[in-house]
Amino acid sequence: MCIDLIKNAVENGHKILLFSQFTSMLENLQKRLAKEKISFYTLTGATKKEKRAQMVEQFNQDDVSVFCISLKAGGTGLNLTSADIVIHYDPWWNVAVQNQATDRAHRIGQKSVVNVYKLITKGTIEEKIVNLQERKQQLADKVLGGEGIGNASFNKEELLELLG
Repeated sequence: MCIDLIKNAVENGHKILLFSQFTSMLENLQKRLAKEKISFYTLTGATKKEKRAQMVEQFNQDDVSVFCISLKAGGTGLNLTSADIVIHYDPWWNVAVQNQATDRAHRIGQKSVVNVYKLITKGTIEEKIVNLQERKQQLADKVLGGEGIGNASFNKEELLELLG
């Protein structure tokens, strides 16, 4: 599904940020992108600072379609306003990390609407993580909004369900 989404986006002239929390998953996706002859850059924690800045500048100016980025390496310091699609291949338990990654496209200078896709497989731990993220966001909204948080806590059964 991810590759089909990317192929369709590339055919329609979009530039994509593709995030995964696993560098091994990015490697698998890169093999598929290469097979489909879709151009890409890759940024992980192993990417040197100078190379990182160079790739960001190139991506914003050239016709490379996809920037594959490990979630932790791409959370800060990148301005990728040429991208108008963000794909989160797999969720991270802390939604703030994903939001920071998404914000790499939502920067000053962005001229396009940015569409964000989160790919989740039904009936998996990923689906449970997304549900946990939503509950955490609701709890944060209640706390920051000054509402009582008595109804927003997790009970034992809900926590066991998340881990089960």
